[in-house]
Amino acid sequence: MNEKKGRAIALLPIGVFLLLYLGLGIIFEYVMKIPMGFYNVPIIVAFLAAILVACIQNRELVFDKKLEIMAQGVGDKNIITMLLIFLAAGSFVGVVGRSSAESVAYFMLTLIPARFSVAVLFVVACFVSVAMGTSVGTITLLTPIAVAVSRASGFDMAFCVASVMGGAMFGDNLSFISDTTIAACNGQGCEMKDKFRENFWIAFPAAVITLILILVLSFQTDIQGQVSQSYNLVQIIPYVLVLIGGIIGLNVFIVLLTGIVSGAFIMLIWGHTAPVDLLTNMGSGVSGMFETCMVAILVAALCALIREYGGFDALLSWIHRIFRGKKGGQLGMGLLVGTMDIATANNTVAIVMANPIAGEMAQEYGISPKKTASLLDTFSCIFQGMIPYGAQMLVAIAAVGELGDSISAFQIIPKLFYPMFLLLTSLVTIIRSDK
Repeated sequence: MNEKKGRAIALLPIGVFLLLYLGLGIIFEYVMKIPMGFYNVPIIVAFLAAILVACIQNRELVFDKKLEIMAQGVGDKNIITMLLIFLAAGSFVGVVGRSSAESVAYFMLTLIPARFSVAVLFVVACFVSVAMGTSVGTITLLTPIAVAVSRASGFDMAFCVASVMGGAMFGDNLSFISDTTIAACNGQGCEMKDKFRENFWIAFPAAVITLILILVLSFQTDIQGQVSQSYNLVQIIPYVLVLIGGIIGLNVFIVLLTGIVSGAFIMLIWGHTAPVDLLTNMGSGVSGMFETCMVAILVAALCALIREYGGFDALLSWIHRIFRGKKGGQLGMGLLVGTMDIATANNTVAIVMANPIAGEMAQEYGISPKKTASLLDTFSCIFQGMIPYGAQMLVAIAAVGELGDSISAFQIIPKLFYPMFLLLTSLVTIIRSDK
């Protein structure tokens, strides 16, 4: 047996990262009362500290050899592909901007009776998040509309905001341009269309059940008024093209290029932006992906060292003792990425960290790459959609506060029906899977 195998001490860098990131986050958020405290912790610095610890470990290897190992990890084809897709997706979001998604929301809200407005909020959040590929962006965009719906109709504020958050996590899980989808698919080496089809039959039933429950609760509420606002349907065309291209299985770079070109054409021809502003917006969208790209690079380097030292073998041995059989392996993957998400409060980072371990688990338990990618994305979204210190929750609370109202995470969490039902459908899918 290779002596590098089964070294639990090789996992120390991950422990250092979690201690720094989670520890400082708790201090900033709950002790120092800093708004968005978890997101004031420099995650890249925390990963650099973890890499430093990894480089100090295992003195049997010279430093140049450790650099070589890290370079091989970073130079993996899936990592390079992931980085390029992140940047292209950022460019697309920069081109189309927020006004396109607002048009979708207001178009649907002006067509329906007030009694159905919360249900429509949920459906709109599902569509917008699938199109935009970002749950935080969707929540930022639609929470003010949720507040307007609550004020105009009489629906409970937490009910409206939670419906937006649930729909946002639906798209975060399924979108072809979501960073979680990109990270999961490229980390496991599977096609996005295959992961989408695998994932759809877990997410869609949860969304349907959520929608039915929202309608039942809506019909038990006394309501009045209606939301009305102007909109421009032409602006949703790039989103629709990206969605169709992804579903029919076009290459992801072609899909994103189609969205960028069509979005730029529409924004320029209809006078929504000037050429210089369009380029600036594209640059801002790409810049918004830089931290995510750096995290992917640093995690790839760190995991390459941990694997070389035998850390993954030790972790897999521990998982084997607890989770037995294919079903147990799938549940183990879900809990692995969920634990990472609780610790980092970032589902993309959780997936990137879990990817190499999950890949080895998939081989051990005979789980397909598309199933593995689906499990990682789904369970990370379940936990991210419900933790009270996640960006999604904090952004929603902040948006409500900016509009003159107040709401707490613990008012919203009991009404987060979609993540709860997504957990249920995920567990049912695992139970019903082949042994």
